[in-house]
Amino acid sequence: MRELRIRVLAAVFVVAGILSWAGARLWNSVGTLPSVPLAAPIVLAVIAVVLLATALSIRARLKAQRERRPEAKGVDPLMAARAVVFGHASALVAALVAGMYGGTGVFLLESLDIPARRDQAIYAGLSVLAGIGVIAAAIFLERVCKLPEDDENDGTGVAPTV
Repeated sequence: MRELRIRVLAAVFVVAGILSWAGARLWNSVGTLPSVPLAAPIVLAVIAVVLLATALSIRARLKAQRERRPEAKGVDPLMAARAVVFGHASALVAALVAGMYGGTGVFLLESLDIPARRDQAIYAGLSVLAGIGVIAAAIFLERVCKLPEDDENDGTGVAPTV
């Protein structure tokens, strides 16, 4: 599995933000802009906490295993792989959602004098921060679950011939 690339996540965030900003302008000119739900930053924050808790748990288990503690529980490779896939998918979706709410939030900055729009801009900003938290937790989880480099292999999965 490939590592998360910050450039890809940033590109998804920026493209989603630009499209969302343009869509918000268009939607507002035609009718009423849909609201940013209060649940958006809450759900993103919960996902970030789950990813962080998973990473800390796996890291503690790996540390206990390295120190050869008698009560140490091993880390199931399949469970670690599933955690990394969950983190990978969560980071990509969080970049997309944070970009979407970021673009909407930038559009809402034009009308902060309206209380409802100000609240929507706050929810959008909190969603962006929570999305960044998801991305940070996913990258941390990926780093925790990364296998040490094997000196005998060059990364191709085939041992070099002498």
